[in-house]
Amino acid sequence: MIGLFQPLRPGAFFISLLSQLIVMKIIYNIGIFLYSLFARILSPFSHKAYLWTKGRKGWYLKLKEQVDPAAKYIWIHCASLGEFEQGRTVIEAIRNEKPQYKIVLTFFSPSGYEIRKNYKYADIVCYLPPDTRHNAERFVELIRPEKVIFVKYEFWHHFISALNNKGISLVLISGIFRDDHFFFRWYGRFFRKILEKFTWFYVQDRESEDILARQGFTNVTVAGDSRFDRVMQIAREAKTIPEFELFRKGEKLLLIGSSWPKDEEIITQYINMHPALMKWVFAPHEPDPVNIERLEKLLTVQSIRFSEFREEYSDARVLIIDNVGMLSSAYRYAWMAVVGGGFGKGIHNVLEPACWGIPVMFGPRHDKFREAVEMKANGSGATFSNYREFEMIIDRFMNNNTLYTEASETSLRYVQENAGATHRIMEGLF
Repeated sequence: MIGLFQPLRPGAFFISLLSQLIVMKIIYNIGIFLYSLFARILSPFSHKAYLWTKGRKGWYLKLKEQVDPAAKYIWIHCASLGEFEQGRTVIEAIRNEKPQYKIVLTFFSPSGYEIRKNYKYADIVCYLPPDTRHNAERFVELIRPEKVIFVKYEFWHHFISALNNKGISLVLISGIFRDDHFFFRWYGRFFRKILEKFTWFYVQDRESEDILARQGFTNVTVAGDSRFDRVMQIAREAKTIPEFELFRKGEKLLLIGSSWPKDEEIITQYINMHPALMKWVFAPHEPDPVNIERLEKLLTVQSIRFSEFREEYSDARVLIIDNVGMLSSAYRYAWMAVVGGGFGKGIHNVLEPACWGIPVMFGPRHDKFREAVEMKANGSGATFSNYREFEMIIDRFMNNNTLYTEASETSLRYVQENAGATHRIMEGLF
């Protein structure tokens, strides 16, 4: 028994390490196979699984038809729509500043691909094939990328190995690491080996740099979060919406963006109690008719859907946005914003309203969102868990103009001071 606790000799340790890596690789390959199998099984019953499966069917021939053998490609991969938005400014910078390259943009999730499959700044947009060794080698050999960029998360063993074997530069942008990530757990040696194959890491914060440094990684730059650049770009390109001016009629306006039922239950209760305090706009996360009808039933005051709005309805107290794509421009008309999702998996984008220089409120589940934590700390953000807390925050800003002005100025300054990640990444890439 005592011998079991004695240190392993170097040879035995190497065998133990090798065995662990082999076992984890087998588990990984089985996991990829089962995921693909279950997606096919579920496809008749799940629209998302159907799109995931259909989009990858015959991927090699579809991709081969689009590839120009004489072109120089940069391959950029995003898991889904959120990661795409983080990488978007870099994609567009490459297109504008390095026109000699063509761009291949891949997605893992249908929620990214289906929305951005016609994205004009990419020459090819497609699904990432399942991460098998065969798929990875064929994919890399087909497009022969000169540089590869993975955005934020996404660590596919076989694709990364295929790139490494061919000596192709692979960087991670907008990366963020935490001590409890699976890379750094007792079973994470297999995944840490994947990290060793990256050429460079462009991380969002100093904490990520420190965590990687403790693991022996020195190929790291703290570039920041490119979403700050993106929201400033959105603000510059924002459209005017005359209907909002007609609806607002000079009153304060509180805009609830990407709202979910729990957000709406608390806020509509407050609106019903204080309808004349200001004007109110909801932009539900799911703007389908059934969800909007549910929201309307929560209100005891007059509301109007945006698609039905006319000047004669401007006396309504609540406007409900029943479309997709308007929210980022709509924030410009807000006196204050609430960002939804904080009672579920996590809040949505708090930077979109912040770039307009207004205070931002959000629900309790925001701890994993660095920008929300920092905005709460600097006073430009506030969090609520129930009706009473929501009421207190509104009253505080309504009754203290100095506090409101300071929060608004801090909100804008926070976005401006954190911009510049795209420039830093481009400098490193080229």
